[in-house]
Amino acid sequence: MVSGKEEVTKLQRKLKFGMIGGGRDAFIGAVHRRAAISDGFTEFVAGALSSDPGKAKLSGEDLLLAPDRNYGSWQEMLENESKLPEGERIDYVSIVTPNHVHFEPALAFVEAGFNVVIDKPMVHSSEQAQKLIEAVEKHKVVFGVTHNYTGYPMVKEAREWVKSGKLGKIQRVVVEYPQGWLLSKLEDQGQKQAEWRTDPARSGIAGAVGDIGSHCENLVSYITGLELDEICADLNTFVPGRLLDDDASVLLRFKNGARGVLWVSQIAAGEENHLRLRVYGTEGSLSWDQEHPNQVIFIPPSGPWQIYSRGNGSFSAAAARATHLPSGHPEAFFEAFGNIYMNIGDTIRARLSGREPNELELDFPSVYDGARGVKFIEKVVESSKSSQKWTKF
Repeated sequence: MVSGKEEVTKLQRKLKFGMIGGGRDAFIGAVHRRAAISDGFTEFVAGALSSDPGKAKLSGEDLLLAPDRNYGSWQEMLENESKLPEGERIDYVSIVTPNHVHFEPALAFVEAGFNVVIDKPMVHSSEQAQKLIEAVEKHKVVFGVTHNYTGYPMVKEAREWVKSGKLGKIQRVVVEYPQGWLLSKLEDQGQKQAEWRTDPARSGIAGAVGDIGSHCENLVSYITGLELDEICADLNTFVPGRLLDDDASVLLRFKNGARGVLWVSQIAAGEENHLRLRVYGTEGSLSWDQEHPNQVIFIPPSGPWQIYSRGNGSFSAAAARATHLPSGHPEAFFEAFGNIYMNIGDTIRARLSGREPNELELDFPSVYDGARGVKFIEKVVESSKSSQKWTKF
């Protein structure tokens, strides 16, 4: 198992990161900051924490940022950080803004040679995604997308089961992510998270599909490795007056002949964050539930179900690397985010140390995964609007 500590020793310093967005009243910014520093070898040193310069400064003061690195805008942060020598400037920037403020700063920082971590969905369009891919390849920076559910140890173990052939040939995938928090029109009641997620100008062309459907697509791709061939989508908006979808059903056809069903909803009364994946193969099936993330179930064609718990027994190298506590001590949402940041950080450390990162360190969603997710959102919307039964992916 490769540890971040060994690589930091070679660097003789901690990694430094800055953040765009994630200031006062932002839920996800605090999650990212906690995750990024959880390895003990990374520090938060700079920020432009709001699109409002005054609020950005106040947010930086809340978090005790040094005055000269508490920026009023991401443009100011990019200009000033670029002037600092290597080892003093930020090693990467984490972008945790609403979706419409993803592309411009991400492209600008990549073109300036900075590594980037960005929340999902990566950008608004495939055209923007392609520009980011080209920039990342040209400037050879590390670029990670925080599809955090791939950070769970038992998700990594499930992936290994599929890769090793434990399930046989995959024939059926069922993924669902019901929530109930948007059952009423919270966007009209001043709820910040609801406001931007239901606003096409800020969220993009999709609501629930972009917000949580993108997680479903990424989880299926990560665990199964299957490639989509065609989709048939039905998007719905149940809350009167809402501008984007709050519920969606998608039939999936994969290139290997497997079939799938994806359902996401933010108006499912009583549901919290019930992301669940089931994968059915010719030799068995698996089930993983985000609300009980420390276990994955293997179901043979006959015989009793087998429940595998994190921290017990012999697991894959990726699952072992993502496990930080002994069995019986739950690891969950923060730790999964932390594992994404750990692998991104170790990849940056490897590059700074003059070596190529290994497969375990590179185990995080990349700019290519982000681009595929953007394409998925576009194709789901296209399919739902079309009278044609199947839409080519």
